[in-house]
Amino acid sequence: MITPHDVERGLTAPETLGLETRVEVRKAAARLLEEMPEGTGRLVIDLVQTRQVDSAGLGALMLIQRQAAERRQLVVLRNPSDELRFLLVITKLSDLFQIESGCE
Repeated sequence: MITPHDVERGLTAPETLGLETRVEVRKAAARLLEEMPEGTGRLVIDLVQTRQVDSAGLGALMLIQRQAAERRQLVVLRNPSDELRFLLVITKLSDLFQIESGCE
């Protein structure tokens, strides 16, 4: 039996997640979500290299999460900066994502 966490796909976010990179990241995430059976899996977005996230980048993350939710899949943000964590909290979006540090 496959559990929801058995299938995992990973995406490394660019150094700047914003206006210039949002479409590329969103399309890559959509492809990875579609590779997994609906109702199963996690998309892990590794933000270890990401130094800046603007409103367009945050919007891209929300659209990715929405697509995953429609497919009953999870989105995990791995290694988000303190600034991104703070931004997610003040915009009340932190509950939409699972947050992991790199050591988990």
